[in-house]
Amino acid sequence: MSGQSTYADWIAVDWGTTHLRAWAMVGDSAKAEATSADGMGTLDRDGFEPALLRLIEPWLGQGSMPVMACGMVGARQGWFEAPYVAVPTKPGCLAPVHAPTKDARLKVMIVPGLSQAEHPDVMRGEETQIAGFLASFPKFDGVLCLPGTHAKWARISAEEVVSFQTCMTGELFQLLAEKSVLRHSIGAAGEDPDAFSEAVSDTISRPEKLAQRLFGLRAENVLNGLCTATARARLSGYLIGAELAATKPYWLGQEVAIAGNPALAAAYAAALKTQGVQAQTHDAGPLTRAGLARVHASLTETA
Repeated sequence: MSGQSTYADWIAVDWGTTHLRAWAMVGDSAKAEATSADGMGTLDRDGFEPALLRLIEPWLGQGSMPVMACGMVGARQGWFEAPYVAVPTKPGCLAPVHAPTKDARLKVMIVPGLSQAEHPDVMRGEETQIAGFLASFPKFDGVLCLPGTHAKWARISAEEVVSFQTCMTGELFQLLAEKSVLRHSIGAAGEDPDAFSEAVSDTISRPEKLAQRLFGLRAENVLNGLCTATARARLSGYLIGAELAATKPYWLGQEVAIAGNPALAAAYAAALKTQGVQAQTHDAGPLTRAGLARVHASLTETA
């Protein structure tokens, strides 16, 4: 970030495990952005306020500045726990929790995550992305997929998250590609769309064969010189295919939207296309900020 002062009505903050991102906001428009590597995973409880001040101090005036934060900052291990809100609920109308501060210039509010009692599940951070999506598509009735380290599938109706499922697909891919025996056979980059689509279809049709197919990547590389880019595409296809098999009751016969990193969203759309589903894709980059703006506006409306 630069050290220049910027006028702000309020500050939006996305605080994850590995990153901290803030925006100086006027209404629902961002006038400046700043980022740091001070994620939740690097801080103890007393370290959150100093980390935030290092990032946003040029935006603070003499009065109390509203700061609306979401993500792992509200976890038990975060700055201050914001208890989960049970679904069904409207993510754009969640009531933030006030976090204690030493600096009188800060008025920090943390957006709570969502929980589900039946088929237990939780999300923290994605609820704000969903609020941002619904700010642009309030009439959406269907399933929103948020791919990532822990992919979320949220059933949405009447601006409410009715239910959701989580799949650890992204984390499994990273662990298998970087920590398992497959690391010797998986390329660091590269694409093979045909191999990816074939792997998706193979796993959806025979999900019980997944463990065998995974080791087959290593065996085929050793014996037949399987291209590491093709192996990477197959690994991605196998895991996303397993995710689609598990979440089929969600997406089958539904309107489906995908919001994520553009490349990852495109991969999920391609996977769904093998099953005859045409999903609309959206860049998740702006959604967190838009969701925080929606929650901030809802507080203003009820004040």
